[in-house]
Amino acid sequence: MDDILDLTRPKYLDMFLLTKVHAITLERRVQLEWRNRHFSTPNISGAAASSSDMAFSSNSCWSITSFLVILQLLSSSSLYADGCYTSIFSFGDSLADTGNLKQLASISDQVFSLLLPPYGENFFDQSTGRCSNGRLIIDFLAESLGLPLLPPFLHDKDNVVTLGHGVNYAVAGATALNSSILEARGIVNSMTNASLGVQLEWFKQTLPSLCNSVSECRTLIGSSLIIMGEIGGNDYNYPILAGKPINEVEPLVPLVIDTIISAINELIDMGAQTLIVPGNFPIGCSSAYLTLCGSENKIDYDNTTGCLINLNKFAEYHNELLQTKLNHLRELHPNVVIIYADYYNAAMQIFLSPDKYGFTNGALKACCGGGGPYNVNESVECGISASVCDDPDTYVNWDGIHLTESAYRVISRSLFQGAYTTPQFNSLCPVPTSTSTLQVGNGLWNSV
Repeated sequence: MDDILDLTRPKYLDMFLLTKVHAITLERRVQLEWRNRHFSTPNISGAAASSSDMAFSSNSCWSITSFLVILQLLSSSSLYADGCYTSIFSFGDSLADTGNLKQLASISDQVFSLLLPPYGENFFDQSTGRCSNGRLIIDFLAESLGLPLLPPFLHDKDNVVTLGHGVNYAVAGATALNSSILEARGIVNSMTNASLGVQLEWFKQTLPSLCNSVSECRTLIGSSLIIMGEIGGNDYNYPILAGKPINEVEPLVPLVIDTIISAINELIDMGAQTLIVPGNFPIGCSSAYLTLCGSENKIDYDNTTGCLINLNKFAEYHNELLQTKLNHLRELHPNVVIIYADYYNAAMQIFLSPDKYGFTNGALKACCGGGGPYNVNESVECGISASVCDDPDTYVNWDGIHLTESAYRVISRSLFQGAYTTPQFNSLCPVPTSTSTLQVGNGLWNSV
């Protein structure tokens, strides 16, 4: 319990009853083809980076001050958005954070470059706390369902937070495992102690402001879409970028997966009926990893993509174990829809053919950075002192670790309109293929 934050429970304002549980039955069952291959772990050179390199942040630790989140619930219609869900509750890390780390940093007077311009400038015209130049996957999903963008759980105490259609608990830098487990293994997270367990506690703190009884809360949770992650990537990022070889990090994977599964079980016990559980991205294609964990041996790179083979095998190992555990969960809860979101292959299609999706500047070089083959320099963070490309829409990678809005748009379409979720999300909740919301930017949501 060392990283449970002492946050005051939110008070109730304008409470209203939401609709009854939208009963959804599992239409399909996933059959995982487990690959009985040997997981090799060749040495990776050039990985002498600090544990905070992943986020290119200050390494000073900081505490979190207690404060009150003021809530105001929408009194709008209780119909499901586009016939599917009333709200979304999201957990995760920087791939989904819409402002929680920004608030935590303001409380502790910490400065993170990813909370400043040019982050967010290509859509929001300002930094919102999103680790990209614009919107994230969670934003595109909310828009496609006819819901407003998810507000972060943490807000300035003077601001009113509208939670009528869901809440985002994801925090940039967050891990699945709590800090004590990581520290016992010599892994330090200097950004935040808001692990998955902490985020679940925040979720529980929110419920009294959204529902008046256990049964009403089960109704709310059951009619909502729960996004569990992506989470776990930072549990690996911190030690790998600190120089630990993969064979020393690999034992963390079962612990991370079990933590995710435990959180899912807890949410199901609370009434969750539909959950999306993403896997990890192909980290061997990350500009930061290619820079900090690069190899002088050409056989360590994939000939087609230029990605580091061994790092991608590691991500595949995480994803395969996660899918195995999810299959077991489906057997235990046959009336709960548990959707695996294949972030790995949804992204890999871009790395295999970037030009096909309009990424004419390739998939491996960051748009915002400090120079070098991949435009990543650990001494120059994406920010005021970094160089920013003229056209982010033609880049896949934004800052070395995170992707551009255009890349997230393509991935979102592949997930929620395509075949990269199991069971397919679009078969459970048809998403409109042509709306003004989805045609923003370069229109890649509707591309092939």
